[in-house]
Amino acid sequence: MAFKPLASFILSKPTAGFLKNVSKAQNVRFLASVGATQSENYEFIKLTTAGEKQNVGVITLNRPKALNALCNDLMKEVSNALDSLEANTGIGAVIIIGSEKAFAAGADIKEMQNNTFSHCITGNFLEHWSRVSKNLKPVIAAVNGYALGGGCELAMMCDIIYAGENAKFGQPEILIGTIPGAGGTQRLPRYVGKSKAMEIVLTGAQITAQEAEKMGLVAKVHPVDKLLEESIKLGEKIASNSQLITRLCKESVNTAYETTLAEGLHLEKRLFHSTFATKDRKEGMTAFVEKRAPKFTNE
Repeated sequence: MAFKPLASFILSKPTAGFLKNVSKAQNVRFLASVGATQSENYEFIKLTTAGEKQNVGVITLNRPKALNALCNDLMKEVSNALDSLEANTGIGAVIIIGSEKAFAAGADIKEMQNNTFSHCITGNFLEHWSRVSKNLKPVIAAVNGYALGGGCELAMMCDIIYAGENAKFGQPEILIGTIPGAGGTQRLPRYVGKSKAMEIVLTGAQITAQEAEKMGLVAKVHPVDKLLEESIKLGEKIASNSQLITRLCKESVNTAYETTLAEGLHLEKRLFHSTFATKDRKEGMTAFVEKRAPKFTNE
């Protein structure tokens, strides 16, 4: 599926001039709305780009009547969009965002209500959801409103979580007779520790954005109407670095969650050594010594 960048529209010079004359809250709503016409090939998401250099991809979950419940087709569209953004060399970071009311209120219960064990096994149910966590470029979850069940798991698949002040996180699967199935019992303890994760998973309780930040689940909390704007700023900052070196950094940090300390330190050292074979490492250090901005080529 071809990706249609909005380089000629979002934050182009005429548009940027217009944005100076409106409030920041209006900026966010404007950014979110202008991309709608560019997503004709998607039913459940919107795909746009943002930032002064159009180097941040924005995937907006778009099932408002269902509070962005994560149906199978929506997650397939997210996967397809990530494929497009990953192949686009002009994109350095990705944002996944929902609405002000809900990032994603959970998986689509009606869709999976009549699933059977054999169907789940033979169909490898939920396997394609892992595409988000395997994305090679950094992914930012911008969470307003509810991020429950699969919505919380989707946010945790991302590399960084920014939350609006109204965000609510939780794994309420136990309340409907099942358990988290897309990483909730595995990623949550790694974010907040065993005791807190047990409390959340075993009670189905929801936690606020402020509580989530204190636990380490969320990196920063922003006003609701500034969440997208701040997420784009973060994406632009990440995208300004070498995509090659960013990929190595992401791999190294993720390894810390999946291996022993000794193995992680060994990999980190080797990846650090490998940067000395890149043009971007040489350019970065040379630019630092010469007191100028580096010009990375991702080589």
